[in-house]
Amino acid sequence: MDQKPVEIRVLGSLSQIAAEEWDGCACPEASDGGRPRDPFTTYRFLSALEQSGSVGPGTGWQPQYLTAYLEDRLIACAPLYAKSHSQGEYIFDHNWAHAYEQAGGRYYPKLQVAVPFTPATGRRLLVRPGYEGIGQSALVQGAVQLAADNQVSSLHLTFCTPEEAEIGTEMGLMPRVSQQFHWLNDDYADFDGFLAALSSRKRKNIRKERTQAQGFGGTVQSYTGDQIRPEHWDAFWAFYQDTGSRKWGRPYLTREFFSIIHETMADDLHLILAEREGTPVAGALNFIGRDTLYGRYWGCLEHHPCLHFEMCYYQAIDFAIANHLGRVEAGAQGEHKLARGYLPVETHSLHWLGDAGFAEAVGRYLEAERAAVAEEVEVLTSYGPFRNADVEEQE
Repeated sequence: MDQKPVEIRVLGSLSQIAAEEWDGCACPEASDGGRPRDPFTTYRFLSALEQSGSVGPGTGWQPQYLTAYLEDRLIACAPLYAKSHSQGEYIFDHNWAHAYEQAGGRYYPKLQVAVPFTPATGRRLLVRPGYEGIGQSALVQGAVQLAADNQVSSLHLTFCTPEEAEIGTEMGLMPRVSQQFHWLNDDYADFDGFLAALSSRKRKNIRKERTQAQGFGGTVQSYTGDQIRPEHWDAFWAFYQDTGSRKWGRPYLTREFFSIIHETMADDLHLILAEREGTPVAGALNFIGRDTLYGRYWGCLEHHPCLHFEMCYYQAIDFAIANHLGRVEAGAQGEHKLARGYLPVETHSLHWLGDAGFAEAVGRYLEAERAAVAEEVEVLTSYGPFRNADVEEQE
């Protein structure tokens, strides 16, 4: 019997779909009551971005959620946005935009399958179990068709999984490889167990940094779930504004975003505050996945030596070990993470360009870039902080 066609629908708001429908594709593994693999494509996270005004009119991120239906049953969906700039993506195409416009083209708007402001690897082609092949194919074809029909310059799927990168490449999209630094939990019993795996020099340096960080004159406190109080967000908002103003010119997220996730996602959050006499002076926010802790935001109102390393890297490792998480993803960029136990890993994205000549030129660039990234990952890994089992170290 012939397979009925899949119907693609574009939604301008998540309010047009039920949370359980979306999450049935985004995080089916959470139906057992456990955590999703990552919280960033869940209805509650994407809806918080939309409800808070962090995405939508005036932000350059206009929701165009892609949904695929088979006989009126949602079988797949994707967080798709029409973009009028390239900010908040972390896999940068500014040079592509410049070259395209120098040649007389109009690069923006473009289409982006992504989680806004979130450089964390995760599923972008969200499919209900049992519909993997047809659902993924429908989403890719639907997104490309939408881009072509609207005559936009390009379509991008960023921070997708390696499996999705392979599927998209087979369907004609161009693969791109980038690099991040992740910490991997080798079944460490505690932080000292992790340190024991490092070279003597790196181990001593981390202990020194943690001691320096703790010398800021207060204490570092860790909060999650109902331990997080509304006033904590007032303090963290000040930290986030300071970082956002320095890095991006203005913060990407609104204050309302943090209020919403306090109500809807508290159990997915790990908030770290450096407090002196009850007053927070710095903070870091992590999101908790099924097997991964995701470092997302950091900020401070006072500078103290090594406090950033303590709150963003070492506290995250402590939490991951204590909660038996396999990985810490500490965000984009930063070779300084290598000395602190975070190793280079490849991240993936997929790209479609409407202009054939431009696509050919970018394709050649991406091929050379992939080779360069692979070589850099290999070289950096060789300079990692872990002990060489073949060399007996003198303590």
